[in-house]
Amino acid sequence: MNSNGSSSDYKMPLEGIRVVEFGSLLAGPFSTRFFADFGAEVIKVEAPDAPDPMRDWGPAKYKGRALVWPVQSRNKKVVTINMRKPEGQELARRLIDKADMVVENFRPGTLERWGCGYEELSKRNPGLILIHVSGYGQTGRYRNRAGFGSASGAMGGLRFLTGYPDRPPTRVGLSLEDSLGSWQAVIGGLLALRARDLNGGKGQEVDVSITEAVFAMTEGAIPEYALTGYIRQRQGSTLPGVAPSNIYEAKDGIWMVIAANADNPFKRLFELMGMPEVANNPKYMSHEGRWEDRDQLDEWIGAWAKQHTSEEITKLLEEAGVPSAPIYSAKEIYEDPYFWERESIIEVEDPDLGKIPMPGVMPKLRGTPGKVKWTGPGKPGMHNDEVFRNVVGLTDEELADYKARGII
Repeated sequence: MNSNGSSSDYKMPLEGIRVVEFGSLLAGPFSTRFFADFGAEVIKVEAPDAPDPMRDWGPAKYKGRALVWPVQSRNKKVVTINMRKPEGQELARRLIDKADMVVENFRPGTLERWGCGYEELSKRNPGLILIHVSGYGQTGRYRNRAGFGSASGAMGGLRFLTGYPDRPPTRVGLSLEDSLGSWQAVIGGLLALRARDLNGGKGQEVDVSITEAVFAMTEGAIPEYALTGYIRQRQGSTLPGVAPSNIYEAKDGIWMVIAANADNPFKRLFELMGMPEVANNPKYMSHEGRWEDRDQLDEWIGAWAKQHTSEEITKLLEEAGVPSAPIYSAKEIYEDPYFWERESIIEVEDPDLGKIPMPGVMPKLRGTPGKVKWTGPGKPGMHNDEVFRNVVGLTDEELADYKARGII
């Protein structure tokens, strides 16, 4: 049995599924990482003369290498195909003939120009699922715009709501928008696989717009505006109508989130703070009443937090059943045993870099959990021979010829 309580000889959920990945950086590759973690054979295609920029992406290098690539390209095989040449395009089609899914995040129309649009590919491979991830989708007036996650965050409503009301909109310090698009690609791909099983083996296209993926997270913003004229605004570290739920500085300078924005946690917090008259005030037994006096409530909680260290606050509020947590950087996450106990952080051996800590496989399936078998391959085209021989069926002579002519 493994650490998840499941047998070591189980079949993984996506075993037997082959995915071909075209694209670069994050929006497409993050989704295929999920497929690979759960057993799919993912074959990533790079240009022979222009590997994925993610190989050198990120502010911190170790032994001269970027550390995003080993994580985001783990469990994948990498091949090179020159898609600018007709022979490369035909080689790609032959590879896709053997695939269940293709994931691409080029500008709309790119695959079609290469003779690899869905209409062409599905004639050869009717069961194919083609997943597009782009800034604005495959249709609509903005389809041809260059798309980055940051632009989608702006148009999708996230950037407007991020920051403080008296300052310009800001951003989250991660590529959150691309990740949201990736998760929609994962969901769409899994739904299309299920639909294929139910509908006679017929594949389909999945059209993911990163802008729409961001917009889908905006809760009730649209009906609120359309029906009442209310436009949500930047709230800093709070949410409209939710109080008290804010950040408070502890005695040792650590910032804490304390979320007592429900009736019972609110009462328990103020009883703990020695303020029973506030805890039992009928006005504060509703979201509206607490929100109306949010500044006063924050002042009281902030003064109490300043009298205790972050460790004391965590212990006291855990015992009282009040949600709270210190605000972690990567350092605190790495040093907290919780993330290691849950295998949220795992260590994987890389042939060049040694052991690399990285996020584990999520979500956690008890019976058939995912696995990380290897880190992102260091050399472009590392699996050319294996894939082009065993999957496509090229001969040694064809492989040599393609290499000599720069097709692979």
